[in-house]
Amino acid sequence: MDFNFKKKYGQNFLMDQNILNKIVSLIKDKEDSLVIEVGCGDGRLTKKLCESFSFVLGYEIDNDLKEILPNNLKEYDNKTILFKDFLNTNISEDIKAFNYKNKYVIANLPYYITTPIIEKIIDEKINPDMMILMMQKEVGDRFSAKVDTKDYSSITIYLNYYFDIKKEFIVSRNCFNPRPNVDSVILSFKKKEERIKLKNEELFFKLVKDSFKYKRKNIRNNLKEYDLEKINEILNKYNLDLNSRAEQISIEIFCEISNNLSI
Repeated sequence: MDFNFKKKYGQNFLMDQNILNKIVSLIKDKEDSLVIEVGCGDGRLTKKLCESFSFVLGYEIDNDLKEILPNNLKEYDNKTILFKDFLNTNISEDIKAFNYKNKYVIANLPYYITTPIIEKIIDEKINPDMMILMMQKEVGDRFSAKVDTKDYSSITIYLNYYFDIKKEFIVSRNCFNPRPNVDSVILSFKKKEERIKLKNEELFFKLVKDSFKYKRKNIRNNLKEYDLEKINEILNKYNLDLNSRAEQISIEIFCEISNNLSI
């Protein structure tokens, strides 16, 4: 491909047609659906989306693709490509132009903006039915980690509060141009039908963040400023105590602690 790939945008275009097909097949209900693609690149995945979904809204930050991308997609009239930074756009406004039943997000995310993009989707209350996201394997391991494992962290709990996260499949570094230094993973993020009831969301997220502040310290040391008696009351119900570390505590227990602190 005769294209000047830019490191600052984390550009690694997925070339493998089988992988592209597998990504699209992860979403079953495509009719009357809008799919938002973050980072269209040269449009290889975008083409597949246009062939499968009713509406495609694509974002591409690289203005050097303004000729290549539209030209590669000229046969499709169900796509809208916006050349702007997804992180600095009003997504809610952009999607008003579409009349859809279901809403999805699909993206191949560079390492340095993986979390900010997901946070923006959450903060703007875009509320997609599902997201199919490709990311660096190491990042995907953290997002989908189980309690009491080394990858389990505050970001795991934050994301799992909103979504049921599933590791779908690994994508070899050899499937990209240019070839990155690491393998990638595809994760599905399915919107939770019902979230755990919280009395104070802000307190919950602060509690979780503070609990993981110093990885090697226990709950007693990380949460000195909180009511340790109320925290211990809940921990004891699950055979844990203030000497336990944050990675031993499930999202459900953190929710219960937060609600107890809110009384």
